[in-house]
Amino acid sequence: MDLFRLEGRAALITGGASGIGLATARLFHRAGARVAILDRDAAAVRAVCSAEGLTLALAADVTRADEVEAALAQAETALDGIDILVNSAGIALRMAATEMPQADWDRVVAVNQTGLFLVSRAVARGMLARGRPAAMVHLSSILAFSGGGLYPNLSYHATKGAVASMARAMANEWAPLIRVNAVAPTWVRTGFIGKLESDPALMQRMQAAMPLGRMAETEEVAAAILFLASDAAAMITGHNLPVDGGFLSR
Repeated sequence: MDLFRLEGRAALITGGASGIGLATARLFHRAGARVAILDRDAAAVRAVCSAEGLTLALAADVTRADEVEAALAQAETALDGIDILVNSAGIALRMAATEMPQADWDRVVAVNQTGLFLVSRAVARGMLARGRPAAMVHLSSILAFSGGGLYPNLSYHATKGAVASMARAMANEWAPLIRVNAVAPTWVRTGFIGKLESDPALMQRMQAAMPLGRMAETEEVAAAILFLASDAAAMITGHNLPVDGGFLSR
C-alpha cells in the first residue's frame, strides 16, 4: 500500500476549489502530500485551503500566462518544487455548434486547452530542471472518445480530445523524467452538471448510457488520479484512463 502514498511530495492542483479538483486535493492530503490548489476565485481558494488544512492557496486565471507564471513561481518557492501536477480546471458551454458565437468557442479553448498548456509548460520547466521523477495527470473526458449524442457540446468534445492527445505528446516529449497521463471521467455528480440536473429525462438517459447505471462521484475520479500520480503507476505514461461506469464499452 506504500506505493499509493505521497509523503515527501508536493502537488499542485488547478481548479482545486471545487468538484474533482477539491476531491483530489483532499485525497492527496490524506496520502501525505503537501498540496497547493490554484483557482480563479481567490476568496474560494483561500477558504478551501484553510478549511482543508492544505499547504498553499493560489489565485490565477489559467488562460493568462503572466498570472500562471507568477502563481507557479510562488508555488515553487513555498513547496520546494512541484512533484505532481493535476490539471483539473475546465469549463463547458453546452450549445448547438451552429448557434455558438466565436467568443464562446474561444473561451472554452482558452481554459480547457491553452490553460492546460500554460500551466503544464511552466511546471514542466521546474520538474525537468530538478531532475527527479515527477508526474502529471490531466482531466480529459469520455467525450474525447465519443460523440456523446445526448446534447450538443462540440467545443467541450474538441478541447477534451485535445487534452487526451496532449497527454500522449507530453508523455513522449518529457520522458523518462515526467510521466504524463489523463483520466477521462463520465458525467460526475458536481455543480459542473447543475443545469443538466434540471432535466430529469436527460439525467435518466445519461445514467442508462452507463452499464453501471449511475454517474460517478468526485472521490471515484480522485482515486484514479491518485493511482496515476503515485508510484503504483510507475510504468504507466501516455495513457488515458476512462472512469466511466462502462460508457465507452458500448
